[in-house]
Amino acid sequence: MKKKAVVVLSGGLDSTTCMGIAEHRGYELYPITFFYNQLHQREVEQAKCVAAHYGVSQSHKIVDLSYLGQLGGSALTDSTIQVPTTGVNEDEIPATYVPARNLIFLSMATAYAEVISAKKIFVGVSAVDYSGYPDCRPEFIQSMSETINLATKMGVTSGSEDRLSIEAPLIHLNKGETVKWGLELEVPYHLTTSCYQGSEEACGVCDSCLLRLKGFTENDATDPIPYAQKS
Repeated sequence: MKKKAVVVLSGGLDSTTCMGIAEHRGYELYPITFFYNQLHQREVEQAKCVAAHYGVSQSHKIVDLSYLGQLGGSALTDSTIQVPTTGVNEDEIPATYVPARNLIFLSMATAYAEVISAKKIFVGVSAVDYSGYPDCRPEFIQSMSETINLATKMGVTSGSEDRLSIEAPLIHLNKGETVKWGLELEVPYHLTTSCYQGSEEACGVCDSCLLRLKGFTENDATDPIPYAQKS
């Protein structure tokens, strides 16, 4: 019987790479995707495509967290806040930070894991390319790993070997290293989207597009998705 893993799947490059890693490690995949009234809602449709590619559409959960959009406070949920196009500044928290997003996502993923008796949650956070995001830091992942075991029946009734843990295999990798790993695993990058604008063609100029293109360039590889503009 295969081990089960919940994968937080956005439909983007990082989370899809995590799907490939989890599959390669022999896990039965249970992806979970969140609609949070994000302006780039196209990523939800791409997550469905990724789940279908891995043959796990039936176990793929799409959870409505649209209240996050109602709260606002981010360029990804509020059209009045401009999406950054100047490149990542690691010394400041970018406008694309969604307040408490990963805290909420991992809480929901924990609930799903407990229901299906999964022992692992895979999440595609990186502290290298997105070090400005407080919920992408190793300290947060470590703290959350401890918290979910204090807050769940699985955590308080299981032995240490059966406790739930969060796997963040990309957390110390830059985008080039992530793409390299994904290409080796034949991750279906053609089914993914990373653009903050959410158009059919990636804009090629937002911070997310710039990081993604840089990752492929560092591997002498061509990004398989279409772009409206490439620098």
